[in-house]
Amino acid sequence: MQLHDVWFVLIAVLWIGYFFLEGFDFGIGVLTKLLARDRTEKRVLINTIGPVWDGNEVWLLSAAGATFAAFPEWYATLFSGFYLPLLLILVCLIVRGVAFEYRVKRPGDRWQTNWEHAIFWTSLTTAFLWGVAFANMVRGVKIDSEMEYVGSLGDLLNVYSLLGGLVTLTLFTFHGAVFASLKTVGDIRDRARQLATRLGVATAVLTLVFLIWTQVSRGDATSLAAMIVSVLALAGALGANLAGREGWSFALSGVTIAAAFTMLFLTLFPNVMPSSLNEAWNLTVTNASSSPYTLKIMTWLAAIATPVVLLYQGWTYWVFRKRIGTQHIADAAH
Repeated sequence: MQLHDVWFVLIAVLWIGYFFLEGFDFGIGVLTKLLARDRTEKRVLINTIGPVWDGNEVWLLSAAGATFAAFPEWYATLFSGFYLPLLLILVCLIVRGVAFEYRVKRPGDRWQTNWEHAIFWTSLTTAFLWGVAFANMVRGVKIDSEMEYVGSLGDLLNVYSLLGGLVTLTLFTFHGAVFASLKTVGDIRDRARQLATRLGVATAVLTLVFLIWTQVSRGDATSLAAMIVSVLALAGALGANLAGREGWSFALSGVTIAAAFTMLFLTLFPNVMPSSLNEAWNLTVTNASSSPYTLKIMTWLAAIATPVVLLYQGWTYWVFRKRIGTQHIADAAH
């Protein structure tokens, strides 16, 4: 295996880690309107991800940075061709982070309500747009012989990519509902589990249609195996949720996300961005990569830094592992 193949796998792992972790906190953001009945319950939901949401975004920074360094042509074509959707994602992530921090800085009802709206809409929009972006990468976009995107914004809004957006939105929201039931106590925990069941059914239908479409159009035996794992894990997550086994349900919903995105990367390889105009113009791990020397230096740096990041993030989740409920919210913080 060549170093550019290794780095394709590492970038895939970074994106999968990002969606596994950030997926449930996008889901929590959406649930602040779908699940929470009052401001106290919204505070409970936000507090379940309060210590970890910013750490989860490190995975995005790492994935984008690794793509820039290891596959500069991929990075350039992706960020120029998908400029407006990715800019909107960036704006949403900024506003979302500010909303988490600023919401409790003033006690006024209007102030807090506006930031709560921001958390909901930025979480929903980002979860949807990531699905649209990755579905377009798998489907193929208009790339010319100069490795430049020559399509329009309208070309990115096709039936397949919009379905991909709905899949990530519902899947992340289901993942968030399962996480909420795992991290809370009392009535909100019971309602989160009930909502997860309803969301899981809708998620299963959309995910199955999208994965079958992907497999039929671009898949092979390895992507089929990943698809089967994703479907079985989602069924298992639903079953565990119905049985009240919240830890298993969360783990399996995470496996669903990991296997689904693994399938997408398997359908891409050895391409990184297929051209819908001419297969000869596909961006591949070979023609889009940096020099072997650059990849070698990056490999040594990754070998040193990655364990440190994993240990720190694992420690953070361990420290803040306990459940919370409305009784843990001080009256003055409402």
